[in-house]
Amino acid sequence: MLDRIKSLYEDDTHAAHRFRYALLTFDVVTIVFVIATSFVERAAWIEVLDIVFGVLILADFVIRILIDAQRARLPLRLSFWADVVAVASFLAPMAGEGLGFLRILRTMRLLHTYQLLARLRQDFSFFRKNEEVVLAAINLAVFLFVMTGLIYATQAARNPDIRNYADALYFTVTTLTTTGFGDITLEGAGGRMLAVAVMIFGVTLFLRLLQVLIRPTKVRQECPVCGLFLHDIDAVHCKHCGETLHIRTEGAV
Repeated sequence: MLDRIKSLYEDDTHAAHRFRYALLTFDVVTIVFVIATSFVERAAWIEVLDIVFGVLILADFVIRILIDAQRARLPLRLSFWADVVAVASFLAPMAGEGLGFLRILRTMRLLHTYQLLARLRQDFSFFRKNEEVVLAAINLAVFLFVMTGLIYATQAARNPDIRNYADALYFTVTTLTTTGFGDITLEGAGGRMLAVAVMIFGVTLFLRLLQVLIRPTKVRQECPVCGLFLHDIDAVHCKHCGETLHIRTEGAV
């Protein structure tokens, strides 16, 4: 039974790919749930869904531990502790209501696994042609979501300007883009440090996205000998087999 489950999580089969797509969809649903419920009063149906999501996340978490060949090293991974906090935030919402946003860290890990990336390249031509741009956009979106969640979790109870995720997201985006309208400010030394983190790391990720949009770090041209598809912009020879390449540049005719 455990071998069958491990196959769904790790193998290169149609069933495994469908299962991992289902996991990705579930992750997105939980993220939307966390955001949507931040706009409404806590109610019994929200608490029930919290528990249902928490049980499913806990089951997934336990299974990943059981099938991991290096489970002793799991506590050293950031994704492990993100999952711990996510499980706690859904199973004990009163103790960690604002921390469900850390669920997106596991979503990012799933998106960056070799198996899923290979399948996305195979199934979607748009992803295959724009992989670097898509991943840069995902990294920026994850950063925005995590920082928005941190700001919401730490400021909602003490800052009258942060009433829901929309307020926190508005502050994050205006800070990241250096617009800084000043109508929302974070309180306390911790709030100021969060704003500094948004400015430093957010601008870096934003510039990275612009870079891959305007001037990609790799060009797509298949090597006629070995078939290597991605090469450095200024490559003269294929780094895999040494074949001479003829990559067209802006000055070429």
